[in-house]
Amino acid sequence: MVEQRYGRPRGHGSGSLAATAALVGSLGATALAGCAASVDPKPVPDPARTVRNAADALTKAGSAKATTSMEMATGGTRVTIRGEGGYDFRRRTGRLQVVLPHAAAGASEHRPITELLTPGALYMKNRGAGVPADKWVRVDTTTLEDGNLVTGGATDPGAAAELLRGAQDVTYLGETDLAGVKVGHYRGVADLARAARAASPHLRGALAAAARGFATDTVPFDAYLDAEGRLRKVRHQFSFSNQGRTVAVASTTLLYGFGTAVEVTLPDRRDIYAGKIKA
Repeated sequence: MVEQRYGRPRGHGSGSLAATAALVGSLGATALAGCAASVDPKPVPDPARTVRNAADALTKAGSAKATTSMEMATGGTRVTIRGEGGYDFRRRTGRLQVVLPHAAAGASEHRPITELLTPGALYMKNRGAGVPADKWVRVDTTTLEDGNLVTGGATDPGAAAELLRGAQDVTYLGETDLAGVKVGHYRGVADLARAARAASPHLRGALAAAARGFATDTVPFDAYLDAEGRLRKVRHQFSFSNQGRTVAVASTTLLYGFGTAVEVTLPDRRDIYAGKIKA
């Protein structure tokens, strides 16, 4: 069961992509290992429609375990931010532990950042940058220029799936093996504005913000769906402007262990930090 308590007053989180830079510091990446080589592709009735329906298949599945990886480059360096946890696709809530690489965390080791994902809000603990260790930061994701596709250092798994509702120019590349599961490999681009219009009401506001804030109108993706149409892996390539520079981000979400219970308990009012977050 997912325990939820809404209506908490908002702390003063960042409302711009500057929060991303504050979270990751000096960034960089290790390339992700890809799936096994695809076999000769077999025709499918409508690849675009198949990909657009992946979010509905996840809602039907209920919940899943999730691992995330976000590769970002800035200042001539590249690092990878990794996360692990679970997500409930019916309640649109999730919990991730996000780990910064040593180079981005600074000289001293940084504790994992706990992130609670809820409709319209992101809660972060161990956020650093002047936030007391026992406090949470609350960010309204509908005010972020990327709709929390990038800011938290991990793409919200629900948003990652809902973004595929804007899929177009999709090509089916064949069947491949992903951790022992046969999946179909699809490649295309997601139209941000179209995805925002078609998304579930809980995530529509965040995706609409992303449609306004990203440097391009479309997001290239590689999606891997199992025989039940459930999204098993998706890799998005985002592009946004930060202080006059275009930043490229590759975000990968892996889903497995469908049906696993996801525990999400929102912080009490007194535990939400109301001060200003340092850049």
